[in-house]
Amino acid sequence: MEYKYEKLTDKIYVCASSDHRFGTDAFLLTDFCGYRAKDKVCDLGTGCGIIPLIMQKLRPPQVTYAVDIQEGAIEQLRLGMERSETCGIVPVCADLKELWEGAPLGQLDLVTCNPPYKADNAGFQSEITAQRIARHEIMCTIDDVCAAAEKLLKFGGRLCVCNRPERLSDVMFAMKSHNIEPKRLRMVSKNPDEAPWLFLIEGKKGSKPFMRIEPQLYIRSGEGFTDELRRIYDTGKD
Repeated sequence: MEYKYEKLTDKIYVCASSDHRFGTDAFLLTDFCGYRAKDKVCDLGTGCGIIPLIMQKLRPPQVTYAVDIQEGAIEQLRLGMERSETCGIVPVCADLKELWEGAPLGQLDLVTCNPPYKADNAGFQSEITAQRIARHEIMCTIDDVCAAAEKLLKFGGRLCVCNRPERLSDVMFAMKSHNIEPKRLRMVSKNPDEAPWLFLIEGKKGSKPFMRIEPQLYIRSGEGFTDELRRIYDTGKD
């Protein structure tokens, strides 16, 4: 396996590979979740650990459990941590459907997840197992993610995920099925002339119904990025 170290700052590196890599959506979700330094966090399906590592730049949470079922992903996170100055990241190789021994049930302030976007029987499936797991609901579904979040979050704790617009109803239904009320939604488009390609949603455990729709986020302006995208990207990369 060939590894490439992507520099986020002079002190933080992400170990990426063809199996476990990252994109703009990880930066968008990290910014959207509004994590705090006092928070206890879990990132489900962490892959190479991009979201926990982005969180290290400005104000690392009190603790971040970085969970993935694939040993190769956790190994990449560990390699990234070895090259970085990190605080409070706990790599966990576990199935989120079962969690792990000693999991902080009912104790977390925030759960994040950049889940597989496609249902198992939808779209072209890569022959590379790691990529199929990352893209398709082979090892877990959005319902599994919400079930795990319900177990981990304390009352009032938040679940933040991103997904494709065609999965919005599935995500909201799964949240509600597990006592997580959708509270905040933001659509992401490449530019004002194109339909959204991504949404960001926050749900709160045990909350009453009321959802705020935030202004649309645009990626490009003219030939470059929008000011907001540059701000979001710069929170995770120098």
